[in-house]
Amino acid sequence: MDQFLVLLHSVSTGLTSGELTELKFLCQGRISKRKLERVQSGVDLFSVLLEQNELDSEHTELLRELLVSLRRQDLLRLLNDYEAGAAGRAAPEEQDLCAAFDIICDHVGKDWRRLARQLKVSDSKIDAIEVKYPRNLTEQVREALRVWKSTAGEGAVVPHLVGALRACRLNLVADLIEEDQQARSLQREDESGSSSVSLGSWDLDASSTRASS
Repeated sequence: MDQFLVLLHSVSTGLTSGELTELKFLCQGRISKRKLERVQSGVDLFSVLLEQNELDSEHTELLRELLVSLRRQDLLRLLNDYEAGAAGRAAPEEQDLCAAFDIICDHVGKDWRRLARQLKVSDSKIDAIEVKYPRNLTEQVREALRVWKSTAGEGAVVPHLVGALRACRLNLVADLIEEDQQARSLQREDESGSSSVSLGSWDLDASSTRASS
């Protein structure tokens, strides 16, 4: 089954009736009143959002906003686990960037505004992020990084992040990212080597089989 649909079902199951009512209120600007009246569960709500392209497996920002508004850290962890799994299936460069984001979210703290400005995130967007996540520092950091990634396009790479961190004198965080990147690179080399050995062994075994037949 589609892992994103599994996630949505799990989130829906975890919602109380009061929380569903709150989510319906928050979605009033996105969903018509008639459709909202027919929503009886989280699955119903998410189905409408999917139909209207407000939500999909690669764009989970709205779901994150809704869960943050409920202050349901347990459901946010489900979303984080889903996104981590999606990152694991992505290209190596995307995996590296996601890993760097996690380290920054864990260690930058209140210095995120300085980092955001160094990454050319505008003051108006920084203000909007603070309004969007007024009591959640981790989500403020993550949203700022998402904005930078969206704006930078192909320039959104780990070395750029490390350079910005060092420019802000956040050298400890930059060091953690570089150490993690080195470890990830070595792991890929090991996995590549193991794969080559396995293929070589398979070819050797196949050759032996043909020779003996």
